[in-house]
Amino acid sequence: MSARVLCLVFEGLEEIETITPVDLLRRAEVEVVMASLSSSIHVTGRSGITLHADVVLEGLETTTFDLLLIPGGPGIKQVRADGRAASLARSFADAQKPVAAICAAPAVLHDAGLLVDRRYTSHSGVRQELLGAVADEAVVMDRGVITSQGAGTALEFGLVLVELLAGSDKRQAVEKGIML
Repeated sequence: MSARVLCLVFEGLEEIETITPVDLLRRAEVEVVMASLSSSIHVTGRSGITLHADVVLEGLETTTFDLLLIPGGPGIKQVRADGRAASLARSFADAQKPVAAICAAPAVLHDAGLLVDRRYTSHSGVRQELLGAVADEAVVMDRGVITSQGAGTALEFGLVLVELLAGSDKRQAVEKGIML
């Protein structure tokens, strides 16, 4: 049975940080469900690209997923204000399921209390709040929390998630398929 990933999508997300890991995971035959935090299945990212989510989050049974993926982007401010993503991240962590966040999204993990006594990284734009962020690593994994710096690190971030959920052989196959 394939692993299942819940990827939150929202207005103002960073498209590269969303599509890159989702694409890589799907190439590795991991089921990824993109769930919109709004009432619409269509969300528009920071660069004006509209994504079509698979479902809306409201009413979705989230306990059947193996990993939570939260992309970053300027819309993360509203995601934090909403609070559902932080609550969801906390519930995944409490169930011993990994949580992955890139760019500004580690701030959501901060809100959930998941960064205490962990190594993590983030986009430089949120490091004034996330003072413990590692600045010189593209992807940091620590006890079920996977973080990455931003759009430029999305490929490595996605490949780390592939390896975590599908193994190193599948990661190598995906790398070969994308000519990496």
